Amino acid sequence: MSTTPTIVLVHGAFADAASWAPVTRLLLDRGHTVLAPPAYNRSLIADAASIRALVEQIDGPVLLAGHSYGGAVITIAGEAANVVGLVYVSGYALDAGETIAKLQGGFPDSELIANLVFTPFPIAGQEDGSDVSVKIDAFPAIFAAGLDTKITEVLAVSQRPLAASVFSEEAPAAAWKTKPAWGIVSANDHTINPDVERFGYTRGEFTEIVELAAPHLVMQTNPQDVAEVIERALAGSLTAQTSSTAAQS
Repeated sequence: MSTTPTIVLVHGAFADAASWAPVTRLLLDRGHTVLAPPAYNRSLIADAASIRALVEQIDGPVLLAGHSYGGAVITIAGEAANVVGLVYVSGYALDAGETIAKLQGGFPDSELIANLVFTPFPIAGQEDGSDVSVKIDAFPAIFAAGLDTKITEVLAVSQRPLAASVFSEEAPAAAWKTKPAWGIVSANDHTINPDVERFGYTRGEFTEIVELAAPHLVMQTNPQDVAEVIERALAGSLTAQTSSTAAQS
């Protein structure tokens, strides 16, 4: 069994694993083992189960990093026994029994809320579901601020929608209660109110909370900063793991 954690990067809504690309490249160049799997954005519970299944197939410890909605996913998937740490990047750090809607509802709405589009999608044998995406003309400023316009225009028409039902799914667990966690607040975030991020990280008494003057896609605009937090989390998780093992022996 490997003793060096595999870094698993979980993307958020309206994007895919490519949103992590600049950070993925940096971590690979520094010799880390990295995986950036898809989240299917149809169910929080199902997405968490999918990521957990992947994690549990890894022979050795895992550091989970989740961006935005991916934060909610790792909150649940992080219960896997081989997860040694969590990194939230502009993410939702839900409590057990809490929904994304409830967490967000305690704070003023971000600009995203007024710029969502709801589109029906079929579910076999059931009523249609509802996909959520961002208005194409609003996407560059709200979701992809700080990036070149040519890039944001492509991202706007390439969105991976999120099922609306996800917002009302309760997290059955909160892995940050038992695993060390690190958090990045994107202070210039127009997708998630930065206070939502701060609140989740602070109540969780995270090991480190980093504030960056960055937009929502901080992995794209500040990849060096994000990679450094992940590497500190990697080192901190290993230290915590070693201490725990020593205490049990």
